[in-house]
Amino acid sequence: MADVALKIREIARELLDSEKVDVVIGFKKGTLPVMSEPTIIRKASDTKDLIWDATCRLNLCNYLTGRKDRIGIIAKGCDARNIVGHIVENKIKRDQLVIIGVPCTGMADKKVLSDLAGGEVTAYSEAGDQITVSGPAGEKTVSKADVLQSNCCTCIKRNPVIFDEMAGEPVEELSPDNRFADVEAIASMDAAAKWGYFEELLSGCTRCYACKNACPLCYCPTCFVDESRPQWVGKGTDPIDIRTYHFLRAYHCAGRCTDCGACEAACPMDIKMRAFTRKSIKDCVDNYGWETGMKEGVRPPLDTFKTDDPEAFIR
Repeated sequence: MADVALKIREIARELLDSEKVDVVIGFKKGTLPVMSEPTIIRKASDTKDLIWDATCRLNLCNYLTGRKDRIGIIAKGCDARNIVGHIVENKIKRDQLVIIGVPCTGMADKKVLSDLAGGEVTAYSEAGDQITVSGPAGEKTVSKADVLQSNCCTCIKRNPVIFDEMAGEPVEELSPDNRFADVEAIASMDAAAKWGYFEELLSGCTRCYACKNACPLCYCPTCFVDESRPQWVGKGTDPIDIRTYHFLRAYHCAGRCTDCGACEAACPMDIKMRAFTRKSIKDCVDNYGWETGMKEGVRPPLDTFKTDDPEAFIR
């Protein structure tokens, strides 16, 4: 990880010194030990602040929408897939970007780290594939593989699909035995059990919108939750309004979600947001053979049509 961070700084410094880009979007240390922060670097002298470790969970593509300047951006596998989506959806132009690809071996789950530390994590460090945290339970060291985020365990593209520079050697891609076992487990429940599952899942939601603010797909100028004419959903924390918000947002992500996990990483209540989007990802794979953001220039299945579609309504 330290070597990757050094390479990121070297590439970023060269890009800014040579004026190939106006800014570099990357990560710096956060105010909390287990949460790195997105940062926008404008001066080569500030590239020393750039870091790379298993706390760089957020998706930096979220900071590209509508920018007009020339941008260097750090991109792990899922970020790069979302950048492809942003280019397809005309949110950024490819020639504005210098993509600094980072082969990713997964991000550490902040909730698991907190449980390991016995509460608030007061110190965090990495050495090779070992992670050490300190907290009320003392200092604990574990293998990174044991504390990965769930989305990283079923990741299908750890190496960036699109890049201009690479900050490390490619890593081996995963081949999960059944990457949708979680979806199938929910699908096997009867209606009452499903209702209970999602009711419990959302019981802690405060509608802070951290999930949508962290999501690179949520870039509408006015989100449906803020619309007043018509008002699609109430503004409070009524359970019906909370369910409406999450289910509508999940439908907006259908065919576009890369399962990056930024929504879960940002949630202060540790709600497993991906339970809402995983089903649509599986449906797109099963029905359309579609994996989001794997090829430049290819539009998602719900954004296109074929004249020989078997359904008459489409013609």
